[in-house]
Amino acid sequence: MVTLTAVLALLAAALHVAIFVMESVLWTSPGVRARFGTTPEQAEATREMALNQGYYNLFLGVIAAAGAIALLTGAASVGTALVYAGTGSMLLAAVVLAATSPDKRRAAVTQGLLPLLTVIVLSATLAIS
Repeated sequence: MVTLTAVLALLAAALHVAIFVMESVLWTSPGVRARFGTTPEQAEATREMALNQGYYNLFLGVIAAAGAIALLTGAASVGTALVYAGTGSMLLAAVVLAATSPDKRRAAVTQGLLPLLTVIVLSATLAIS
């Protein structure tokens, strides 16, 4: 179960790194604008906000990945704390997005599903050990 937790955390981290790239690097590109439903003017006007949001996603991904690596190398306490911090924050951000922007619920599910599964598997692992 530790390996499954680590794999799920790494997948959640990879998704959040991809979100970072979209928000912080490619925000004004046509493909990303289409994905987020913004016009060129809206993308330009929100560029700084998206840059900040992208780095937030990157840092959550780094925390989750560091936790997964710690779990896989036997540092269970550190790994558990980091995986909970990273994926728990990802999950809660997805809940906030779904609650405050009903039109973005699909995006919230996309961003929150892997973290939810990670938290469930990690909690189950701790409960049975």
